[in-house]
Amino acid sequence: MAATLTRRTNRAAIVVMGNSIALYNPPLRVAEEFAEMLDILSGGRLVAGFPVGTSMDTNFAYGVPGAQLRERYYEAHDLIMQAWHNEGVTHFNGKYTQIRYMNPWPRRPSRSPTRPSGSPAAAPSKPGSGAPIWATSTPTSPTPATSAPRPSWTASGPACATRASEPNPYHAGFAQVVCVADNAAEAKELYWPHIDYFYNRCLHVYPGFADAPGYRTLRTVKAGIKSQFEQAQQNAKARLSWEGLVEQGYVIAGGPDYVTEKLNELADNLRVGHLMLLLQMGSMPRDVAVYNTQMFAEKVMPNLQATSSTTSKTAGIREPLPPERRAVPIDEPVRPLRAPLPSPVAGQ
Repeated sequence: MAATLTRRTNRAAIVVMGNSIALYNPPLRVAEEFAEMLDILSGGRLVAGFPVGTSMDTNFAYGVPGAQLRERYYEAHDLIMQAWHNEGVTHFNGKYTQIRYMNPWPRRPSRSPTRPSGSPAAAPSKPGSGAPIWATSTPTSPTPATSAPRPSWTASGPACATRASEPNPYHAGFAQVVCVADNAAEAKELYWPHIDYFYNRCLHVYPGFADAPGYRTLRTVKAGIKSQFEQAQQNAKARLSWEGLVEQGYVIAGGPDYVTEKLNELADNLRVGHLMLLLQMGSMPRDVAVYNTQMFAEKVMPNLQATSSTTSKTAGIREPLPPERRAVPIDEPVRPLRAPLPSPVAGQ
């Protein structure tokens, strides 16, 4: 999908969130596919996300022991950074991955890579890396726009601030469900059936899959952070209403002025420079999603305030390459290397 988007777009960032690098053997494949392929094809527009992965997927479905997951994750991260930044032929001798000759080609990404993450335990493993940390307004974690800051976000904040090269709101991003209509009544009429489907039908997960032993780090446990599936089980007993979801900040929905106010409030409270909006959710059909997107683009987005005029957007996500440095497709038709094969004869 990302490769397709590199050819169908020319200005949008290609955000891949993400690739659970602890599952790759060797993780060098991620370095090659991300940096040496997607980033170059897109002209420097790739944002490479490295989530740890849910315990249900990573531990139970794919079989990585919880006690090894973080070690594998950090080792894979170091391997990928080495492949992207070191010149010449190098070697990597880790606990889980050993590569005698590491020589990916093309040599390196077209710009400094970033590594978004949604976990306080998954902050960059080396100080000064400057990688941003991103999180989502999950069905069980209301946004600080309408409530106190989430424990996971407050736990992540110091790690992001101390490990980044400079304190900057563009080192952080947040994904939020947004539903825009002419007014609050129309928003409920249009979007509630699809929001209801997602929040009340799609979040029933067996608690045993939520948290394999060793999946959460000691730091996360001390912060009192539960997995989103574990929290979902607590809410599954009670049906979530439209009014409750909006009031608690799971969904920001209503008229353009209300949505604009709440998104600006969210950005101020979290001090995030990147808002990633979920404009399609649950069973929402294409026409409703297009309407939601158009309403946001025309009536909300022009009124969103800049996070700060004194900070650089490029600190979180680098600017793409200038047009003169980008690869361009050949205009002339490609000639076949040989004559086409003869058509098959009927009956043979």
